[in-house]
Amino acid sequence: MTATKGLEGIVATTSSISSIIDGVLTYRGINIDDLAENATFEEVVYLLWYGKLPNRSELDHLVIELSGYAQIPQQIIDQIKLYPKDVNSMAALRSAVSSLALYDAEANDMSTEANLRKAKKLQAQLPTVIAAFARIRAGQEPIAPKSGVSISENFLYMLTGKQPDKVAVEALDKALVLHADHELNASTFAARVTVATLSDIYSGVTSAIGALKGPLHGGANEAVMAMLEEIGTADNVTNYINEKLANKEKIMGFGHRVYKNGDPRAKHLQKMSQELGKITGNMNWYNMSIQIEDIVTGQKGLKPNVDFYSASVYTSLEIPRDLFTPIFAISRTSGWTAHILEQYENNRLIRPRAEYTGPSHQAYIPIEKR
Repeated sequence: MTATKGLEGIVATTSSISSIIDGVLTYRGINIDDLAENATFEEVVYLLWYGKLPNRSELDHLVIELSGYAQIPQQIIDQIKLYPKDVNSMAALRSAVSSLALYDAEANDMSTEANLRKAKKLQAQLPTVIAAFARIRAGQEPIAPKSGVSISENFLYMLTGKQPDKVAVEALDKALVLHADHELNASTFAARVTVATLSDIYSGVTSAIGALKGPLHGGANEAVMAMLEEIGTADNVTNYINEKLANKEKIMGFGHRVYKNGDPRAKHLQKMSQELGKITGNMNWYNMSIQIEDIVTGQKGLKPNVDFYSASVYTSLEIPRDLFTPIFAISRTSGWTAHILEQYENNRLIRPRAEYTGPSHQAYIPIEKR
């Protein structure tokens, strides 16, 4: 047996949920460009779960159903109030999602119907958990979700306490569409490995959140914004990036293992970053990002991935930097749960082997002789 580092190029399972073929990302066979320009996030959620786009009645029902599940138990709010004020936001989310299982009477019901209901609860409740966490650490009381509104609108409302404007809702909604699923990425694979043991869906999503927390996965967009803030202004970009490249330091938000000719999602976020910059009257983050892209792509041939422009998009929406990855989790929950449901349908324990590289033919030495 010979190991393949990082499982690169290894086909681990079959799936009908999303595909990346010749640099083209599709959800259930529909090109991401088409979905980004035309679909709402709830339409994409329905598509991922049910395998088809909803009609108007089905979509309206899903929106009402999700908003109806959005309320979280008071015990979860009380738990969040006990978290340290400086706790990592993804650690807080991981803990709260795991705890949600304690208050769901169907947590261990493995029927298809119950698992789909739990998927809906998780999709609906993650935004509420994140908004509650953000407000509690700021010394504010959580705001209850509205009924019958979209996830994007509800999240921004619960986060700020104000009715969000249409542009902000549409921008966040498009970002959620773009992040919803991405074939067998690290967090999705973690979720499938967990539930392949026939563990519950809450365990699967908790595992996925743990994987998404890492800076080489979901945490990359936070790192991009930290870099932009460190650079400060467009005048400092050239020297800063050239110095990083000369020192062979990684520029976050560039390159992708499965996209050799550029991440197809990045152009949509670039456009959104520019539009939001114009609306807010602050083009600094967008202009800096364009300069960085020109240098890195010109010198290294690397193109932006989905994380690069999402950083300036979320900042333009006045979302705190450490909530970027939790928002990624809101979106990717749709994909995680779709993959979990698919894994349950045709399950086999995921148990790969390892190429052994340690010593061989060792003899046990009694402790008195060591």
